[in-house]
Amino acid sequence: MLSVITLSEEEKWDEIVKGFKEYDVYYLSSYTKAFAIHGDGEPTLFYYEGKDFKAINVVMVRDVANDIKFTGELSVGTYYDISTPYGYGGFLIEGNVDNDDLIKLNDEYALICNQRGIVSEFVRFHPVLNNSEYLENVYDISLLGKTITMNLCSKQQIWNDITSKNRNVIRKAKKLGVSIYWGRDRVLIERFIDMYNLTMAKDKANEYYYFDMEFYNSVLNDLKYNSMIFYAVYEERIIAMSMILFCNEQIHYHLSASDKEYNHLAATNLLLYEAACWGCENGYKYFHLGGGLGSKEDSLYKFKKAFNRNSNSTFAVGRKIFNEKRYEELVQIRSKEDLFDNSSLFFPIYRA
Repeated sequence: MLSVITLSEEEKWDEIVKGFKEYDVYYLSSYTKAFAIHGDGEPTLFYYEGKDFKAINVVMVRDVANDIKFTGELSVGTYYDISTPYGYGGFLIEGNVDNDDLIKLNDEYALICNQRGIVSEFVRFHPVLNNSEYLENVYDISLLGKTITMNLCSKQQIWNDITSKNRNVIRKAKKLGVSIYWGRDRVLIERFIDMYNLTMAKDKANEYYYFDMEFYNSVLNDLKYNSMIFYAVYEERIIAMSMILFCNEQIHYHLSASDKEYNHLAATNLLLYEAACWGCENGYKYFHLGGGLGSKEDSLYKFKKAFNRNSNSTFAVGRKIFNEKRYEELVQIRSKEDLFDNSSLFFPIYRA
């Protein structure tokens, strides 16, 4: 039996999620609130109970009519699609599951989505939980690239996994007088916003990656038990900051910012090392740093790789079309545009 739960039942939502041994912060109702404020859609939890197994999937339900590309073309409340909230997720399944069970889950899931006008789904699977491996019959799955996960079983393990070059950089940052602290008060959030926005501007980031005050208020208030700001101080000045999430044995490198004038001090290297040690001290097992931009093995990926040369986590995405006819209708609307590229690999293509 499949249930659909919204934020109006957030206590029920979190009780269900915390009933799963491997749940993570991305599945909590409190995590989705900031991204609902950001305009990513309506947070929704799908909960399935089978004979010997159970499953959850957290999504953002988006009205396609609200996409600027469809202005004047669609009526509100007609076509919807769903995607994993910013970060990672996808179906988390627990219990004794065989292929017949997955077929039943898939059939009921597709039926409910069709009834709700949901045309398609895009999933960003969880690289640490590796939950894509048993969903090949439910989604069209693609492996996009590698991500970096630090093993926090001991401080010695953390240090051993770091490349020798990065260890020297971390030692140098300490020697030069960089210190790392952490906290979560409003003053820190406000300082983080200023530094983060400057960092995004210098990196020429997409408009999506700028968040307003309400978003940060949600992180401060709704994620008060699952988030912290780690920050680097040099000569009484904050020169690097990272928003770190933590939940149920895992910590995550969420958002980051730095003062480019102090890049030579490698404060973020020391910050991530200290965050990993904090995680180890507090009983967390993994620190997921993510991968490169667009899942490429670029300079960002190489920076993260230096924290665990032995990492073998991978990032997979899933695509699913619930209603081929309605999907094609949306593609046809976009096809009227001269610049629309129907050969794009973007999914769903009607949002390309």
